[in-house]
Amino acid sequence: MRITYSGRLIACAALTSIVLMVLSISSAQAQARTIAVLPPLLPPTHIIDLMTAEGITAFGGQWKTMEARIVEGPALPKALPSYKTSYEVQPRAGERTFDDSAWPVIEGKDLAVPRGGGRTSFIWFRTNLTIPARLGTFDTSGATAVLRVWVDDYAEVWINGELPRFAGRLSPGTIQGYNAVNRVLLSDGIKTGDTFQIAVFAINGPISAAPPNFLYVREAKIEFYK
Repeated sequence: MRITYSGRLIACAALTSIVLMVLSISSAQAQARTIAVLPPLLPPTHIIDLMTAEGITAFGGQWKTMEARIVEGPALPKALPSYKTSYEVQPRAGERTFDDSAWPVIEGKDLAVPRGGGRTSFIWFRTNLTIPARLGTFDTSGATAVLRVWVDDYAEVWINGELPRFAGRLSPGTIQGYNAVNRVLLSDGIKTGDTFQIAVFAINGPISAAPPNFLYVREAKIEFYK
């Protein structure tokens, strides 16, 4: 009887270890979808400017844009009684399934056109990029690819329907600072035909000191490293 009881304890301990291992793996996989991996800091091997017709068409892409706005809704269920409303951005165009087919198409150079009504305002810019085998003489296979976006004044950068981020860690897809560059890793092992859905949420700011000007994109590039 003592042997049977001991065996049961060992079996329970083993089962508990397996369950904890599965939960740990599942948690790690869930976090991997949102953790921002830092891009290389070395000079890039090759750069493509997405604000030129040649640059954006090299990836079979086209830029689309739409103004966003703050909309009011009911407070969340657990809000304090004094709070009756909540606020969010519409449209929610960072999501992968979002339909932008009715949005206006703009040329790459028109990313630099000042947009919005001024003061605190928000604009979405979206495109889909497909990686070709070669860009001129540059062979893309196996390269590390980084999206470089510089918005006047702030930006959040969604890749394939996700905003790469993790609490307490540097997250290049989120706001980096006033007039600061976002550099977001697309892949550290590019393959021909890889596709990336890009959605840039541009913000005119500072938000708490609404400026008497407009927002625009200073840079939009793909950096390759080999």
